[in-house]
Amino acid sequence: MEGAETHIQLACFSLGDKLFAVDIMRIREILVPQKLSPLPCASNLLEGVINLRGSVIPVMNMRRRFEMPIVDDGKLLIVSLVRQLLALVVDDVMEVITVPVADLKPPIQIVSGVGMEFILGVCLSNNRVFMILDIDSLLCSQRTVHAVTSA
Repeated sequence: MEGAETHIQLACFSLGDKLFAVDIMRIREILVPQKLSPLPCASNLLEGVINLRGSVIPVMNMRRRFEMPIVDDGKLLIVSLVRQLLALVVDDVMEVITVPVADLKPPIQIVSGVGMEFILGVCLSNNRVFMILDIDSLLCSQRTVHAVTSA
């Protein structure tokens, strides 16, 4: 198939000892934590908003989204969703890896629980397993499972 991508670049980040990856084309920038403005109503998903060069961007702490203990330190990963930007608070942004699309595996179906509904698939790099995040599903309150299809 002409024009089909054979490799994908993934930006990798950690939450505790868990490793995640996001398509590098969805990343806008990486920032140190910024002062948050709270939302008028409490939200289970969003911690508040930041002002990034005149744009108001909602902030989601990934530890809270995955029901993990909250820590104070972290980095902001600005990602592009279908309709808006979203700042994700993560523990650390690690590296960018290049993975053959054929090596992407679907998420583990028999495992349910914290965050598995947000996983598109998994991949291996340097003997580490990275869970590929479906960032578009993060703001959804409904929990659905998506799968990676390999050609």
